[in-house]
Amino acid sequence: MSASAEHITARATVTIRPLGRADAEPYRAFRLEALRETPTAFTSGHAEERAKPLAATLARLAEAEQGPGALLGAFDDTGALVGTAGLKVSRRSQERHKGTLYGMAVARAAGGRGIGRALVREVLRTAAEDGRLRQVLLTVSEGNEAALRLYTACGFEAWGREPRAVLVDGLAVAKLHMVRLLDAEPQPAPADRP
Repeated sequence: MSASAEHITARATVTIRPLGRADAEPYRAFRLEALRETPTAFTSGHAEERAKPLAATLARLAEAEQGPGALLGAFDDTGALVGTAGLKVSRRSQERHKGTLYGMAVARAAGGRGIGRALVREVLRTAAEDGRLRQVLLTVSEGNEAALRLYTACGFEAWGREPRAVLVDGLAVAKLHMVRLLDAEPQPAPADRP
């Protein structure tokens, strides 16, 4: 994905575009805030990421720029970074049909405006454009009902549960593994599903 895409949601207009090295400082600040606010949602911890130099963020962005895959940012009408989501593509020949949605986060102040849905849709569009990808995987922390509803509404289905996937300050949190098949039509979630 190389171009920006404007998304008009029910309550916000955001521009979603690939993040580049010029975005390193705002991306690092955004990521650290997400790790601090929702530590059980990520496999990286706030303290370990804060200790890394800006060069580590630059390397992460450079890797995403080279592809395959993408690291996307959602920017509000003031130009502030309000959300991120990435697509990592396996480089192994027998897993080249798989992508992983990672780093999904929306600023707390921007929540409830459809930005998360716009980011997931843009990741899925990017995956479909790849041509070789057949499925997108993700994990979601058990108990994160808002994220689970979002992913289910975007056509992801749970296929497994990993107990004690992360330990955050001694608290064990399970992760649900989900998949979205790209070569199958997504089925809408029943209204009574969480």
